[in-house]
Amino acid sequence: MTTAMVISFHGLPPSLALEAEARETAASLERVYERLVSCRVTIEAPPQHHHKGPVYRVRVELGVPGKHLVVSRARGDHAEHADAHLALRDAFRDSARRQLEEHAEQRRGEVKKHASDLA
Repeated sequence: MTTAMVISFHGLPPSLALEAEARETAASLERVYERLVSCRVTIEAPPQHHHKGPVYRVRVELGVPGKHLVVSRARGDHAEHADAHLALRDAFRDSARRQLEEHAEQRRGEVKKHASDLA
């Protein structure tokens, strides 16, 4: 991956497996939009509750020329985010990829404009 990438962990020890998964998934985003200039991933484990385990929060920030895309998967978004790998997968595959694809379509002029936008 040629894009500058920063991965940080808050409330949990650094994980080589999570870091490798984040780097691999971010590399796949470069195939969606080759002008990706930066990628910052934050994986956070909030304090545990007595009755529930931790629900991981993942934030992905993508830098593209002229725009900054942010995806955040917070507590309560999905119950399965009790697994950090699933939270990371959802943040990248679902939201980050979709936002990057939409941005790429806009840059290529593939997005239809409404008549009110043209006036």
